[in-house]
Amino acid sequence: MSKALPILDENNLLSQAVDEAEARAKLDRLRRDLNHRVADGVLVAFSGGVDSAFLLWATCRAEGEGAGRVLALTTTSASMPSRDHQDAGSFAAMVSAEHVVAESHEMSHPDYVVNDPERCYHCKAELFRICGEMASARGLRWILYGYNASDHDDDRPGQRAAVEAGVVTPLSDAGLTKPEIRFLMREAGLPLWEKPASPCLSSRIMTGIEITPERLRHVEDLESILRKAGATTLRVRICRTDDGAWFLRIEVAPGEMAVVLDCREALESAGRKRGYRWVTLDLGGYRTGGGTS
Repeated sequence: MSKALPILDENNLLSQAVDEAEARAKLDRLRRDLNHRVADGVLVAFSGGVDSAFLLWATCRAEGEGAGRVLALTTTSASMPSRDHQDAGSFAAMVSAEHVVAESHEMSHPDYVVNDPERCYHCKAELFRICGEMASARGLRWILYGYNASDHDDDRPGQRAAVEAGVVTPLSDAGLTKPEIRFLMREAGLPLWEKPASPCLSSRIMTGIEITPERLRHVEDLESILRKAGATTLRVRICRTDDGAWFLRIEVAPGEMAVVLDCREALESAGRKRGYRWVTLDLGGYRTGGGTS
C-alpha cells in the first residue's frame, strides 16, 4: 500500500505529504526519458542545488550510458554562493560524473546588472549559451536542467530562456515536484536532500538596485555569519529607502529568529562596516520573492 510521507517543502518551513508509490512511478518515467537521451550525449546544467543534483544522479544511472556521454557543467561567477561550488564538486565526484566548471559573464551584461524583473532571463540566457557551446564542442545532443513541476506556478523568466535555447526539463516532464525529489534523494541515501533552496546571490538585491560584485560579497559575508551561528533557511537582502538610505533586511525561518539575535552584534558591526545604516530582522520570516521589494 502506498503511504504519504511528510517531507520538507522548498523553503524547509512546512511539511507536505509525498505519496511514495507515485514518486517512484515518476522516477521510472524519468529514467525511461533519460535512457534514450544518454546514448546521444547529455550535458546537465549543474548548480549544486537539490534539483540539478537529483537530475545528475538519475542521468548517471540511466541505462545505455557510454563513456563520455554525460557531462555536468557548473558555471561560476560573483553571483554564485561559494558553498554551492563546493557542493557541486563533491556531489559530482560522488556520482562519478565528469564535471567541468566554466566562467559565466552575466555581470558584463548591462541588462543583467540593472536588476529589473527580467534579471533571471538574462542570467539563464548566459548559462545556456555556455552550455550550448560546451555541448557542441563535446558532441552532446541534449542539454538538461532542473526545472521541476513545483516551479510551474512561479514567475520564472529563466524558463523562457530555456525554451528559447531548446533546453530539456526532464523533472518537469516526469511531473516530479520538489517534495518528491527530496523524498527520492533521501530514499537513495544521497546528500543534499535537505539542502535549503539556494538561488543566486543577486536575488538578495532589491529589484532596481544595480548588481555589483561588492554588493554580492556583502550578502555572502553576512549570510556566512548567520550560517556559522546555526541558521539554515535565510536571506540577507540589500535594500534602499526612497530617500537613499541603504540597509540590510534579514529573513530567516520563524524558528531561527533567536539565532539572529544571538549574533546581532556581529551582524550590526559587519553591516555598518560595509556602509549600511541599519541591519534589520524581518519578523515576517523568510519568503520566496523577498528581494523584489
